[in-house]
Amino acid sequence: MIGPTPCDTGTEGVEGGVGVTALLVAAARAIETHRHDSLAADAYAEHFVRAAPASADWPVRPPQVPDGDADPLWGRFARYFGLRTRVLDDFLLRSVHTGGARQVVLLGAGLDSRAFRLDWPAGCVVFEVDRAGVLSFKRRVLDGLSAVPTTTRVPVAADLREDWAAALTDAGFDPAAPSVWLAEGLLFYLPPAAETSLIGTVDRLTTAGSALAYEVKLDEDLLAHRDSPLYTATAEQIGIDLLTLFDLAPRPDSVGHLTGRGWSASVHVPYEFTQRHGRGPLPEPNDALGGNRWVFARKRRS
Repeated sequence: MIGPTPCDTGTEGVEGGVGVTALLVAAARAIETHRHDSLAADAYAEHFVRAAPASADWPVRPPQVPDGDADPLWGRFARYFGLRTRVLDDFLLRSVHTGGARQVVLLGAGLDSRAFRLDWPAGCVVFEVDRAGVLSFKRRVLDGLSAVPTTTRVPVAADLREDWAAALTDAGFDPAAPSVWLAEGLLFYLPPAAETSLIGTVDRLTTAGSALAYEVKLDEDLLAHRDSPLYTATAEQIGIDLLTLFDLAPRPDSVGHLTGRGWSASVHVPYEFTQRHGRGPLPEPNDALGGNRWVFARKRRS
């Protein structure tokens, strides 16, 4: 078993706190990439994992997971992240290829490499919004690989708990043009007021025809699953206690906020996409993923 890595919630890069969860997702994407039945491929993911001391010994390929899919962390949780990556990739690509958006905003972009690995149409700009420490680590790894984005990529250093809209518009984002937004694995780390502010800012910065996808947890009590295999395996194997990072306050009605401002929205249980794609996690007893929802919204045209 891999020994625990202390998690410093005050760290601004990827060595602790919420930042280190970006490495967890990168490791899951790396494992998914090397599966024979992969739903999503990310050739950069394993390089992020190996470059950070906190994750240098984590598995990045299926043979490195002794219990395979039976492992709650690198089996079930990794399948969840692999499925999530595929579904959100598809959403973004539909929005730009058929929806007409040419501005893509990744909120809390982390170690996402969509600007490098997806097939974007001509004229697309991908804005990656995250804290400076995360973006700096990401730049160092990608520069070391001589990675070249497949479209225009604009990193935007900002803390999403604060006023980030000015940084985004200063970087060239045009609120008058259609856009597609993604908040993947972000909102459950934010206080309710910060989530409400973020959703309100997205609404303010978007025009008709824009789109948004985000992930939320709707559990009434997240601590009810403290002893779930997923949470205990994550803490025991890599030293990350996710429940100390999540904001445990009741979540706001962000879907209602959007629909009240002219958006259409659909809310989905991730297991729906497990059935659709033929692989991914399924419900289980004491399910730490049971309250997860994926929301897809579009701002109606007048």
